[in-house]
Amino acid sequence: MNVLDLIQKEQEKPNVPEFRPGDTVKVYSKVVEGGKERIQMFEGIVTVRKGGGLGETITVRRVAHGVGVERSFLVHSPRVDRIEVSKRGIVRRSRLYYLSEKVGKAARIKERKVDRKTAK
Repeated sequence: MNVLDLIQKEQEKPNVPEFRPGDTVKVYSKVVEGGKERIQMFEGIVTVRKGGGLGETITVRRVAHGVGVERSFLVHSPRVDRIEVSKRGIVRRSRLYYLSEKVGKAARIKERKVDRKTAK
């Protein structure tokens, strides 16, 4: 391992949960307004997960007031407070760009049921 890899390894967040495209996540990010800092939640479906290491990004999509909103987050950024997985989805693709054309019930993703025996 070279020096750059070691520096990047120590800057990565250790508490990032396991999730993939199709999962519904809540991303808590720090927002600075004026001189104050607060935490804002953004909940939606992960459409894309790109990159690796410190440069890994996710794109989260949700529909707010009838308008689709997509937002990208750096997973290991200090601005991202935490990520919580609320639902697991069943999808066959790694990039869910087709969701932007779907509206209403057509944009739903089936939920992946967790096996009670293995989820201890």
